[in-house]
Amino acid sequence: MPLPPAPSRRAALLSSEAYDNKATPSRTNTRAASSEPDADEASTAAVAHVVSTARTSTARSKASASAPVATTAAATPAKPAPTTRRSTPSKAATPSAAPVPVPTEAAPRSKKARAQGPAKLFVLDTNVLLHDPTSLFRFEEHDIFLPMIVLEELDGHKKGMTEVARNGRQASRTLDALAAAQGADMAKGLKLDSTGQRAAGGHLFFQTVPLDYSLPTSLPQGKADNQILGVVEALRKLHAPREVVLVSKDINMRVKARALGLTAEDYQNDKTLEDGDLLYAGVLALPPDFWTKSGKNVESWQSGAHTYYRIGGPIVPQLMINQFVYFEAPGEPSLFARVSEIREKTAVLQTLKDYGSAKNAVWGVSTRNREQNYAMNLLMDPEIDFVTLTGTAGTGKTLLALAAGLTQVLDDRRYTEIIMTRATVSVGEDIGFLPGTEEEKMGPWMGALDDNLEFLAKGDGGNAGEWGRAATNELIRSRIKIKSMNFMRGRTFLNKYVIIDEAQNLTPKQMKTLITRAGPGTKIICMGNLAQIDTPYLTEGSSGLTYAVDRFKGWPHSGHITLARGERSRLADFASEVL
Repeated sequence: MPLPPAPSRRAALLSSEAYDNKATPSRTNTRAASSEPDADEASTAAVAHVVSTARTSTARSKASASAPVATTAAATPAKPAPTTRRSTPSKAATPSAAPVPVPTEAAPRSKKARAQGPAKLFVLDTNVLLHDPTSLFRFEEHDIFLPMIVLEELDGHKKGMTEVARNGRQASRTLDALAAAQGADMAKGLKLDSTGQRAAGGHLFFQTVPLDYSLPTSLPQGKADNQILGVVEALRKLHAPREVVLVSKDINMRVKARALGLTAEDYQNDKTLEDGDLLYAGVLALPPDFWTKSGKNVESWQSGAHTYYRIGGPIVPQLMINQFVYFEAPGEPSLFARVSEIREKTAVLQTLKDYGSAKNAVWGVSTRNREQNYAMNLLMDPEIDFVTLTGTAGTGKTLLALAAGLTQVLDDRRYTEIIMTRATVSVGEDIGFLPGTEEEKMGPWMGALDDNLEFLAKGDGGNAGEWGRAATNELIRSRIKIKSMNFMRGRTFLNKYVIIDEAQNLTPKQMKTLITRAGPGTKIICMGNLAQIDTPYLTEGSSGLTYAVDRFKGWPHSGHITLARGERSRLADFASEVL
């Protein structure tokens, strides 16, 4: 019979006599504390007793992954487990109140859970699964409970081709995979990491029997939301003092839960940022003492039309590739540059092309402020494949993107055509079905395109050049294709200049679908105003535009700029500030 595994991690706690004793093949690791050993087993029992004592300090992390709390309590460890884990088996009268297993050692977040307290029990509302079908795996070491009415509502939403229906079907497939995993036991809970999701260390419990609860008579018992509230109330009493939390995207649901004294939270994992002010702006102002502290150590050289500066110091860790930096101070030389390289403790800054000058006008358009010049440098750079532009109304996002696109399609022949699309989300009531072809149906949504094309075709922005004077509106429109996002799946764009307007109304999944259409030689520009989100259930933190900006920052072939100043008119600028 093989010997027990050697206590390699706690060998320092063994006594010197234990090292000299000869172990015998007897199972004393569990019986040493319950029965008196024989004379021949005395030495091995001593070793096992020392090992058992040494392991009590880490009993929580070394407990069996499949053993319920009752087994842990019966082992009588030297350091008792938290009371929230022991109180569970005392009321295990129903399968829904099955004892919750201790988090396993394999989950690295178990250490975090021990530091902050016992694992919680989260009760998910149906809208959480319909909003994010992968939400089951986003609660780290905590456990999840699904009421029966949630499964009923999930079944009712799985029909159709909408985003909600697709999410419902994916959530149902996920539940089926967890239930079909090897060793799955509904009574003890389904291990959330059984399908390969290692980030989830908890268990999934289903309601299998009716729960006893009482709600105020003003809440109708037949409504699904009220039934979920009743389940949360019953679980709170059943698992006290363990914390039971309701997770719902429905604001009114959370308000009712708090009115009943229940803990309720919003689903936060879909939010890229908690606050829109934390969004990466793409611009960094150098400190006022930059030249004073770093001027002596700056290395500069000329290459083509650009000047390069190699800088060091504490500012380097704050920089990202393709981030714009500027320095403006009275009596000091100004600097407007883009970060082109970051290597260890140094960074290389590349000076910019001034598109504010009339000689560098793009299709007759000259930039009017610093941020617009940054944006035009990104739009005209062939090495940049993905550009995101955010800003309030009137900052020139569409005009800059179209002017750069027309120049690179008609003058430089860098791209074959411009493809423009946008999210068809109405500000007011829908006007119904529209007649005509795909482009004719998209016509009412492309008012911004028509307004900017009218300006660009006439060359009102200045000297538009020979191409601008000779090109007619029909020639320009022949190189611009208007497409609906509904038919984008499966397409591949080759050498196209793709403009995605009103991108703030896209979900992260829709944004991924559009960006992954890009083939060789294609450039994608995403534009939007995060203050004008019209899609239900989307916020500044969960918008697909925010998601793309945060995920692409620092990639060498992408860039982002937040346009701050409106250039439409003094009326529009004043309205943006006061209304």
